[in-house]
Amino acid sequence: MPSLDHDVPAHVPIRTARTARRRTAAVTLAVAATVAIGGQAMTAQAAAPPDRITLSPTATPSTSQTITWRTGTDAPSLAQHEPVAGGSAVTTEGSTTGEAGGGTYHRATLEGLRPGTAYRYRVGDGETWSPWTEFTTAGAAGEPFRFLYFGDVQNNITAGAAPVIRAAYDAVPDAKVAVHAGDLINDADDDGQWGEWFAAQGERSASVNHIAAIGNHEYDSWDVSGHWNLQFPGTGNGPGDDDLDDTVWYTDYQGVRFIALNSNYTNAPWFDVHDWMEDQEAWLEDVLADNPNRWTVVAFHQPVFANSSGRTGIVVREYWLDVFEEHDVDLVLQGHDHSYGRGNLRSNHVDEHSHTGPVYTVAVTGPKFYDPVTTDWRAGGAEVRAQHGETQTYQVVSVTDDELTYEARTADGTVVDAFTVDTSQGTKVVSDR
Repeated sequence: MPSLDHDVPAHVPIRTARTARRRTAAVTLAVAATVAIGGQAMTAQAAAPPDRITLSPTATPSTSQTITWRTGTDAPSLAQHEPVAGGSAVTTEGSTTGEAGGGTYHRATLEGLRPGTAYRYRVGDGETWSPWTEFTTAGAAGEPFRFLYFGDVQNNITAGAAPVIRAAYDAVPDAKVAVHAGDLINDADDDGQWGEWFAAQGERSASVNHIAAIGNHEYDSWDVSGHWNLQFPGTGNGPGDDDLDDTVWYTDYQGVRFIALNSNYTNAPWFDVHDWMEDQEAWLEDVLADNPNRWTVVAFHQPVFANSSGRTGIVVREYWLDVFEEHDVDLVLQGHDHSYGRGNLRSNHVDEHSHTGPVYTVAVTGPKFYDPVTTDWRAGGAEVRAQHGETQTYQVVSVTDDELTYEARTADGTVVDAFTVDTSQGTKVVSDR
């Protein structure tokens, strides 16, 4: 069944086997069979290097990192790492996690790393290895860093979205984290589309920490894409709900608590929508109440305030808006509506160019567009500070101990929206730039 792309749940039959939720496209590979690796045909006998290598944060990315990758056959899962400055190489034995799209996926977690340190690593089976790739572990809270935020990629990835993604990485070569607000692809288990997404990321899939929030297009009805957890394993500290743990989690990166939520209630079974959202609400309360970081960034797909005509964020608002406001979350990064928008609650208005409280943004990186409107913002008690249609963007956020600066840029570097979150005077003020 095609993925849903609207805000009202469709009627779908109740599945008699709930285990179908975790299904994967398992494929038996004959010795001489051809498989698709990195977009090229090869025989299973040829020892192709691993591909789709992805660097993901653990709950403590200053001292550990998780790596996932894909091979053409079920081979041993090994990762080697060493400090760039010199030192002994360490070999970590990982595990095979499953099959999807004709490939076998692997996962390994590097432990005992030093904070703020550059490492290089490679993955393979002991004979065939990937190229060496460098990354730097998270440093101390307050040390400046930059991260990127991408809205929906989804459609026409190679020709339409990839140029924007590459422009982002070229413009911000020191980005340590990439936040993805869902709908990375259009069809949940289309391996070719996943191949396009990884090709667009290039080598940065392996060197930047990826925080991916799941979108409705990563679902097939009630079922999460068989690719999702194999590529984006999360940190394992979610709500303890089997339906959500792979898609809801948090990590603390250099003074920022990044939280990934799952707002795709339209893909929950119709009898489970309340529990789906309420379980996350209770978990979110705890995660925000016990947050030692200066900054909080929350990412999810279907937004609090819909930015496009015919949509509503009323369900998301019902469960989460008060939590965001009470805990004064700094940035709420969203997608889904295929247009750009930024706003805040009217009750936090200071003047024409500033406000307090959380900032809510919606963005699109791919070339699929809807017309932006203010209707749902106003219905939810919010005001719009910036809004753009037919505008593909990537977002750059610079973090220091007492300031966040945010810019939404087009592929050619044009800044279409910018603001600063300043806490240097003891209170938080968000000001247009």
